[in-house]
Amino acid sequence: MNRNKFKYLIFIFLSALIIYVNYIPAIKGIYQTPTYFKFFEGEKVNFNFNLPLKVGFYTDKKGIVKIINNDNKNILNLGKPFSVETLNRGKVNINFKLFGILPIKNVSVDVIPTINVIPGGQSIGVRLNTKGALVVGYSDIIGTDDRIYSPYREGKIQIGDIILEVDNKKINSADDITSIVNNQNGSPVNLKINRKGNIVYTKIHPVLAKEDEKYKLGLWVRDHTAGIGTLTFYSTDKRFYAALGHAITDVDTGDILSVNNGQIMKSRIISINKGKRSSPGELRGIFLEEVDNIGNIEKNTEYGIYGKVYKNINDMVGKPIPIGYQSQVKEGSAKILTTIDNTGVKEFDIQIVKKVEQKNPNQKGMIIKVVDKDLLNKTGGIVQGMSGSPIIQNGKLIGAVTHVFVNDPSKGYAVYAEWMINEMKNLQSDKNVFHN
Repeated sequence: MNRNKFKYLIFIFLSALIIYVNYIPAIKGIYQTPTYFKFFEGEKVNFNFNLPLKVGFYTDKKGIVKIINNDNKNILNLGKPFSVETLNRGKVNINFKLFGILPIKNVSVDVIPTINVIPGGQSIGVRLNTKGALVVGYSDIIGTDDRIYSPYREGKIQIGDIILEVDNKKINSADDITSIVNNQNGSPVNLKINRKGNIVYTKIHPVLAKEDEKYKLGLWVRDHTAGIGTLTFYSTDKRFYAALGHAITDVDTGDILSVNNGQIMKSRIISINKGKRSSPGELRGIFLEEVDNIGNIEKNTEYGIYGKVYKNINDMVGKPIPIGYQSQVKEGSAKILTTIDNTGVKEFDIQIVKKVEQKNPNQKGMIIKVVDKDLLNKTGGIVQGMSGSPIIQNGKLIGAVTHVFVNDPSKGYAVYAEWMINEMKNLQSDKNVFHN
């Protein structure tokens, strides 16, 4: 047999072996495990893949993690439990090879310092004043000459536009627009608009309305919103908080509302509209801005609202616990902390039905199911007002409730806590936010 033919046969054999190996259930099970893990410094994490397989493992750096097993130093028996112990901060890559030859998995491990927060669960009132005035609708105007006018068409105004300035005057409320337009006595006005993050300039001729003899642009605008939600966690470092787990959006446009200023307040639950199939429920609460104000709103993001609390929250008496990262989340039993009546924060049982591996932030990281009979009896499951309720598993705060399934209120989505803590860290590093 000549040399080239021998090489060709070897190539065919190895290719067939690789294809065969890839279809072995145990190998497929390894492929389905995450490729990236975050662990805390000094943490010891137990694993049990229960796969009838031995693999070699090799790290590109020493002194960051230690794999503890009962077999040979660099051979891992996946049929037995083993542990990963973190020694020092840093990043390390671990390569797993079948027979010590065929690469089957590369895993990156990031060892980070522990981040501790105090879990929330308190019901809070939320009032947010927008930056500018949000356009939510149009209105034709009957002029003093009995003709119908649509001045907004001239300016090509779109639903969702945010009016920032009128004739170079900053807009803080809908009343500001009315005042400036009427002071012009019918002269055209120049508008500065935020359109989905882009600045646009336009001009409109106001129309004198027959009904009240006031000049109008034919726009419905909104300058604030209010409701209730749930505090997720609180950092004692500089009194930062995170809440809701999702953005405050306009009810008409669905756009994320920009923040001019806002407040969070203590809220008292007065009634529950129980959730049913195709009819999401709701917690109904009251709050008094003059009395119950406990903090500000400095940022409204896709992953919740953030700001500072002015004073310690009386019923936040829990001990600090670490943030858990998605690689530490397990499908199975967990708890949520939430408030559904005047007895304060309570703990309820849930199941994490499914976790989604995410490289980039997304609100829908976990599917959860309420299994606590008491909570199901009182609310039907997840209801409006529970958004932001922290999820606790194995002593770590791993996420927050964000959405309910309309067709099954016992189920909903949750966001990973790591996306919320990253958002908070971004805000802390922004010199324009969270001033000392």
